[in-house]
Amino acid sequence: MRITGIFALALASSTAITSIPALAQTDATAKDNALTYPETKTVDVVDEQFGEKIADPYRWLENDVREDADVAAWVDAQNAVTDGYLEQLKGREALASSMTKLFDYDALGVPVEAGGKYFYERKSGGENQAILYVRDGADGEERMLIDPAEWSDDGATALAEWKPSEDGSLLAYAIQDGGSDWRTVKVMDVTTGEEKPDTVEWVKFSNLAWMPENSGFLYSRFPEPKEGAAFQSLNKDHTIYMHVLGQAQAKDIKVYATPDQPELNHVAEVTSDKEWVVITSSSGTDDRYEMTLVKVDAPELTTRSLVEGFDHSWSLIDGIGDTLYFATNQDAKRLRIVKTDLSKPENRDVMCDGPDSATTTCGEDVYVFSEVVPEHTATIDSAAVIGDMLVVDYIDDAKSRLEAFALDGTPKGVVDLPGLGTVGGIRGSAKSDKGYFAFGSFNQPNSIYSFTDTGKPAIWAEPDLPFDPASIAVTQRFYESKDGTKIPLFLVHKKDLDLSAGAPTLLYGYGGFNISVLPMYSAPKMAWIEAGGVYASANLRGGGEYGKEWHDGGRLQNKQNVFDDFIAAGEYLIAEGITPKDGLAIEGRSNGGLLVGAVMNQRPDLFTTGHAAVGVMDMLRFDRFTAGRYWVDDYGYPNKQADFRKLLTYSPYHNIKDGTDYPALMVSTADTDDRVVPGHSFKYTARLQALNTGEKPHLIRIETRAGHGSGKPTDKLIEEYSDIYGFMADAVGLTIAD
Repeated sequence: MRITGIFALALASSTAITSIPALAQTDATAKDNALTYPETKTVDVVDEQFGEKIADPYRWLENDVREDADVAAWVDAQNAVTDGYLEQLKGREALASSMTKLFDYDALGVPVEAGGKYFYERKSGGENQAILYVRDGADGEERMLIDPAEWSDDGATALAEWKPSEDGSLLAYAIQDGGSDWRTVKVMDVTTGEEKPDTVEWVKFSNLAWMPENSGFLYSRFPEPKEGAAFQSLNKDHTIYMHVLGQAQAKDIKVYATPDQPELNHVAEVTSDKEWVVITSSSGTDDRYEMTLVKVDAPELTTRSLVEGFDHSWSLIDGIGDTLYFATNQDAKRLRIVKTDLSKPENRDVMCDGPDSATTTCGEDVYVFSEVVPEHTATIDSAAVIGDMLVVDYIDDAKSRLEAFALDGTPKGVVDLPGLGTVGGIRGSAKSDKGYFAFGSFNQPNSIYSFTDTGKPAIWAEPDLPFDPASIAVTQRFYESKDGTKIPLFLVHKKDLDLSAGAPTLLYGYGGFNISVLPMYSAPKMAWIEAGGVYASANLRGGGEYGKEWHDGGRLQNKQNVFDDFIAAGEYLIAEGITPKDGLAIEGRSNGGLLVGAVMNQRPDLFTTGHAAVGVMDMLRFDRFTAGRYWVDDYGYPNKQADFRKLLTYSPYHNIKDGTDYPALMVSTADTDDRVVPGHSFKYTARLQALNTGEKPHLIRIETRAGHGSGKPTDKLIEEYSDIYGFMADAVGLTIAD
C-alpha cells in the first residue's frame, strides 16, 4: 500500500526525499495535563537506494546510549516525560499489587537427570531470578546450588544456560548480566558448591555440551568485540571450542569454524550416550541447516559431513550408538522423524578436480535417512528418546498434543494431557524409561509431570496458585483474514464476565520466524484479566503453528499477510462485540513490536492504544547491528531491490502518517538490548512525536540494566507492566480496583 501525504515515500520518483521537519517542542494533551515532548535534534542524513532518496534525520539516535552523551540525555528527557505522565494515572499501584500477588507461586522447571542427581530451576514469589536446585534421586531432599541474587544488587544478573556433566559431579553454567545476549561460563563442583577457576567469555547463541569423562565441554563464541562495540557490532565468525577443565580459555581447542563463511552460526550437541557430537550450522533465522559429525573419541576431533546444503530443517533428537534420530521438514512441511545408521554409510562416486585440472573419481560416504514417524496433520514441535520410545510433541491447532512411538515408529498411544495447553521441555534419555515434561496454559502456570510408556502422567511438582484457574475461561475460535485464511484466536477472561456486553480487550500477536505462540501463563496478563478485561492471542501467519507453509505465508514478500491477519483479528473482536470499538489495545514484542508499529500506521482508526516492545522499527537498517543480519531470512535484504521495495511499504519508522490521529502508544526498550538495538525504538518515537499525529500520548519507556527480555528480574517486570498496562487500561477505560 502506497502512503500519501507529506511523508509519502514516492516509490516511483528518483528525486523525492522523505523529509522530517526539525523539532523544537511539540505539545499534546493528556487529560487535563499538558504533555510536552523533549526537544529532539535532527541531522542532515540522506541515503539513496535504487533511485530513492531516504532522509534519516534521527540517525544519531542509533548511537550506543552508554557511549554517546547526547543520546543518554535524550533518554533521560524522554523517561522524565513518560514518568510524569504515568504518575497521574490511576490504577498503576493496584496493578502492581495484583501482579505481585499473581507472581507469588513456584515457577518450576523440568528436571534434568545426571548421575542419579536431579537438577531443576524454581523461582518463588518475591524472588527476582530463578534459583537452581539439585536432589540426590528424584524424590530426594533438595538443596540450593546457585542463587543469582548473590551476583548483583539490582537482581539484573541471571542464570542462563546450564548443563551438568554425565555423572552429575560438575555443572557448567552461563551468567547473563543486564539482559545482554553475551554470556560468561563458569564451572561448579556440585558436591561442594565450590566454583572452579574455569572462566569462558564472549559466549553467545551457544549450547553447553559435556564431553565424556568430564574432560571438558563444548561451547560457541564470537571473537571479542572492539572496545565500546559489544552491544552494537555485527556478530560474525561464530566458532565452536572445547574448554579443557583447569586450563585458561586461551588454550581452548578449536573444534569447528568456517572462516570462508563468517556469517554462519554453529551449535554443538552431544548424544546422551556420549558417542557423537552433532554440529548444526545455520546462516540466519530460517530453519535450513547443514550438519557435521565428530566422533567423540576421534583423533583431534576430526569432522565429517552429515548433511550438506542449507535446504531443510534438521533437529537432533538423540542417538543410540551409531543410530541418530532427527526431526526434519525434508519432504514433510509439518515435519517427520527419521533416523540414520552412521556405521553403514553408502559410498557414491563423485567427480572432483585433481592435479593439473585432471578429472578424478572420488569416493564419498553418504548417510541415508529412513522414515520412522511420518508427517502428521499436526506440526512436530519437539521430540525425545525416552527408554525404548520416541515421545513427540505436536502443535495441533496452536495447542499441544503428545504421542508416544516405539523406536521403529509403531504408535504406542496418545499421552493424556490435563487440558488445552502447552507441553514444554521434554526430558529423558534412552537410559531411563521415565521422562518429564512441563504443562501449562493461559490460566495455569507450569506443573511438572513424570511419565512412562503406560498410564497417565503423574504430577512430579505443581505450584500453589494465588488464584483459582477454574475461574478463568480459555476458549479457541477461528476467524477469517483478508484473503479468507482461517486464523486461530484464543480468548481468556473471567468465567463470570458477560462477553455480550463487550469488555476492554488486549490483543497480542507475533507472526514471524517460525515461532509458535502457544498457551502460556503470564502474571501481567492475568492481572489484566482479573481487572475484568479480555486477553486475546492470535496465531498469525509467519509463525510455526502449521509448519513451513504457515511460516512462508508471513515472511519476505508475504509479510503483509501478518499485518492483515492481525488487523482482521481486531475487526473480528469488535464485530463480535467482544470489545467495544474504543476498547481495543494491542501488544507485541520484538518482531511483534514491528507488527504493532506497522498496523498502527495502516489502521490507526481501528485501535485505541498499543504497546510496541523492543521492536524492529527501521526496516532499511536492521541488518547493520548485532544479530540483525540473521533476520534477512524473514524480512529480506535491504540492499536487494525487490526486498527494499517491500520493506519500504511497511517499515514503521518510514510510514508514520502526518496529519492523522494515532492511538495512544507506549514504546518500550532497554539500554542493553543487543538483540534489537534500542535505536529502532528511539528513532521511531522521535518521528512519531515530531509529526502531527494527534493529541493522544506517544511515549517511550526506556529501561536501564535490561536487554531484550530474558533475565529481567521480577521486580522490574512488575514495575514495567504496571506502567504499561496502566497506560493502556486508562486509554480503553478498564477500571483497576484498589
